[in-house]
Amino acid sequence: MAYILLLLGFIFLIKGAGYFVEGASSIAKILRVPPILIGLTIVAFGTSAPEGAVSIQAAIKGNNGMAMGNIIGSNMFNMSLVIGIAAMIYPLKVEMETIRKEIPFVLLASILLEILIMDQFIEKRSIDILSRADGFVLMCFFIIFLYYLYEVARKSREKISEVDENEKYSTGKSILFTIGGLAGIIIGGEIVVRNSMQIAKAFGLSDTLIGMTIVSLGTSLPELSTCVTATLKKQSDIAIGNIVGSNIFNTLFVLGTSSIISPLALEGKMFIDVMFMIVYTFILLIFSILHQKIVRWEGAVLVLSYVIYLIYVIMNK
Repeated sequence: MAYILLLLGFIFLIKGAGYFVEGASSIAKILRVPPILIGLTIVAFGTSAPEGAVSIQAAIKGNNGMAMGNIIGSNMFNMSLVIGIAAMIYPLKVEMETIRKEIPFVLLASILLEILIMDQFIEKRSIDILSRADGFVLMCFFIIFLYYLYEVARKSREKISEVDENEKYSTGKSILFTIGGLAGIIIGGEIVVRNSMQIAKAFGLSDTLIGMTIVSLGTSLPELSTCVTATLKKQSDIAIGNIVGSNIFNTLFVLGTSSIISPLALEGKMFIDVMFMIVYTFILLIFSILHQKIVRWEGAVLVLSYVIYLIYVIMNK
């Protein structure tokens, strides 16, 4: 029964995120903002809502391993498998502004997280912990990112011409889709956390392993579907912006909120997984600088590297 409910939870998450993105994207079009900004904000935050729902619900229940593992696993999945598959379908063009500012901000957020959780190494404590104070630090950086997005929107809004009425819903329908989608995401998150914990206990698996594999893969399906769809429509801005924005949202807002609700004591050497996340972000930055796009062979390298990383996680958790 737990497996059926887990599947049902994922359906709520994915369908809810889909409606949320549709409604919120329509609102963004009504407000006339550029595609990259839609990718970095509305689409990114919408597709990351499942991760947020799962990790925050896990933090409320005191399930630290799943709260942290879900975010790290999702970020790794996004930067390797999602971008890799999308680039293999069609090379992803990366705007110079994204290379100069947004990807480096993801790198900064990842390095910041690594520093905050290395309590055993830096402060000689017996365990690594993401404290409430650390959570407020992450939230402060998230506010800085939001201010950057506000400045981008303010400077670019006048450059966007009025959108064709056929490309957007009415304001009422957009709001209805957004609220209904958010409700589906919250309900799905509760179902996924509860039943993942049952499955983990039944098989004697750690909550961190479940969070970094089954749960993170499930909650990242909206990013995968959004990126593939955007790539097929030759909308690289939305595809790249979705992943960059999602990882910033996950690292700063979701982990910040989760640790403020309940300090996250980390299982094992989680800092090694965060180090992998930093390396992936650096590789993404290098690939982007080389051609100002992610080409097919680079996508294949990212996909293969994720398979290797997944084997490492399963063998060591």
